[in-house]
Amino acid sequence: MIPDNARTWIEKVAGGRVVSVAALPGATSSLLHAVDVETADGETMSLVLRRFTNKDWVKKEPDIATREAKSVVHATEAGLPVPQLVGCDADGSKCGAPATLVTMVRGEVVLQPESWTEWLQGLAHVAARIHKVEAEGFRWKYRRYNDRAKLAVPDWSAQPEAWGRAIEVVQEPAPVYTECFVHRDFHPSNVLWWNGRVSGVVDWVNACRGPAGIDVAWCRHNLASLHGLLAADEFLSQYSAAAGPAFEYHPYWDLMSVVELLPGPPSMYEGWRAGGVPEIDDALIRQRIDLYVASVVTRLSSFPSVSYSADPGSESSQPSTAQLSLR
Repeated sequence: MIPDNARTWIEKVAGGRVVSVAALPGATSSLLHAVDVETADGETMSLVLRRFTNKDWVKKEPDIATREAKSVVHATEAGLPVPQLVGCDADGSKCGAPATLVTMVRGEVVLQPESWTEWLQGLAHVAARIHKVEAEGFRWKYRRYNDRAKLAVPDWSAQPEAWGRAIEVVQEPAPVYTECFVHRDFHPSNVLWWNGRVSGVVDWVNACRGPAGIDVAWCRHNLASLHGLLAADEFLSQYSAAAGPAFEYHPYWDLMSVVELLPGPPSMYEGWRAGGVPEIDDALIRQRIDLYVASVVTRLSSFPSVSYSADPGSESSQPSTAQLSLR
C-alpha cells in the first residue's frame, strides 16, 4: 500500500477522495500503484503513482521525479499519446520518496500480437512521432550509461569476437546526429494498445534530447531478446519508412544499446512476465542477443567511416535461417 501522507497528498493535488489503491506489476526500479480518486462531482479519476524508492538511483539523480514530470508535460504539449501530469513530489517529502502522479492511459501492453506487421508498424510509427518533437531547450541531454574504461567481452557469450568488435566501435566517437526528443527506454513493454492501435507511451523517466537512433536501437535489442532477430530487423524497416529521410541508420547505436546491457548476462525481464509472456530460458535470451550482436557487426561493412575487422562470411557471424524465426 501507500503511506498515509502520500494518500493525503494525492487527495490534495487531485481534488478528490482516494477510494482504491492497487500495486501495478512489472516495475523494476520504482513502485507503481493504480489509484482511483472520486471527485466532488462523483466522477472517478484513474491515476498512477510512481515512487522512486531505489535510494542509489535517487542519490545519483536527485531530480528524477522532476525529470519525469517535465518529460510528460513536454510530450503532452507536443500532442503525444502520454499520461497527463497531476502532481510531482520532487523531494519525497509527501510520499516518502520522490514521486510523480499521472493519469492512467487506457490500454494494455501487447507482447504477443495477433498481427506482427501491424504491431511492429504501430511501435515504429509512435517512435517516429516522438522523434519529430522539438527538443531544443529541454534540460536533460543524452548520455551513455556505461563507463567505457570498464567494458569487457562478457564471459557468458558464445560470440566473443562480435562482442569485442562491438566494444571497439562504441569506444569511437558517436556518429553526427540531430538532437530530437527521445524516450530513452522505448520498448514494447512501455507502449499501450487499445482496439488494435497504440493508445499511449508510458515511463518517461529517462526522456532527454538526443539521437533518435538510441531509441530505435533500444527497441531493437528488446525485440531481438523477446522474439528474435527478424522482429528487430522488421522494426528497423518499419521505423525507417515512418521517419523518412530525417532518419539515418547507423549500427553504432545498435551496438551502444547492447553494450549498455553489460556485464549481464541478459535474463527474463519482469515486464515480460507482467505482460503474460511465458518464461523464456536465459540461455535462449543469451543466444538471441549473441545473434543480434553478430548481425549488427556484419552491417558495419556498409559504413566506411567505421573500420571493419570481423569476417562477415564466418560461420560465427552468420545466424542461420532457423535461428531467425519469430518466436
